[in-house]
Amino acid sequence: MKKILYIYILFIALTSCKSTSNIVTSKETAQRKGMYKKPNNAVVTSQKKVKKITYPDRVAKSTSNTKKTETKKTSKVSANNDTDIVISNEDANYLAEQLINTASDNLGVKYRSGGTTKDGFDCSGLIFSTFKKFDITLPRSSIDMAKTGRVLGRNEYKKGDLIFFKTFGGNRISHVGMVTEVTDDEIKFIHSSTQLGVIISSTKEAYYQRTFAQVNRVLE
Repeated sequence: MKKILYIYILFIALTSCKSTSNIVTSKETAQRKGMYKKPNNAVVTSQKKVKKITYPDRVAKSTSNTKKTETKKTSKVSANNDTDIVISNEDANYLAEQLINTASDNLGVKYRSGGTTKDGFDCSGLIFSTFKKFDITLPRSSIDMAKTGRVLGRNEYKKGDLIFFKTFGGNRISHVGMVTEVTDDEIKFIHSSTQLGVIISSTKEAYYQRTFAQVNRVLE
């Protein structure tokens, strides 16, 4: 009787130790058996970097779902192209600063008649190439640039405006620069002079005080 009971207990112990196919010890095994699914609440995030700055009139208008991003000043990202920055009206001077910085990269470059590159600039060539880098196409000559935009009153002058001179005498515009600084009694401007190349000058200098003609705004 004891022998039979011993055999019965041994049988129960052996069968209870038998492994089951329902036990899964790794995700790989679960995937192989079709028992694993990715969580439904998995979230994938990405970040896009702003790559260039463009003039507002050259960028498609934002749609109602336009997202806001933080730059040095608050700007809007176009819904049609996430790499373009749309500069709002209150940030218009930000573009002017970038134009001045771009023109200033050429300080010291020699004067060259008809030039529009670092091999040499004439006065209108410097302004034309600077604005062109921001997808703003101006007329090529200073006299035609003077017909672009709006002629300003003295109390309206700002950075980024174009300043014109009649250096040949008479009533004909013959020289152009870009305003870099304005005070009560002085305008500083970057331009390409025939003798010194790309420099920053002032209307306090007798020559430019005498030949000054007008200031135009083309960024409106």
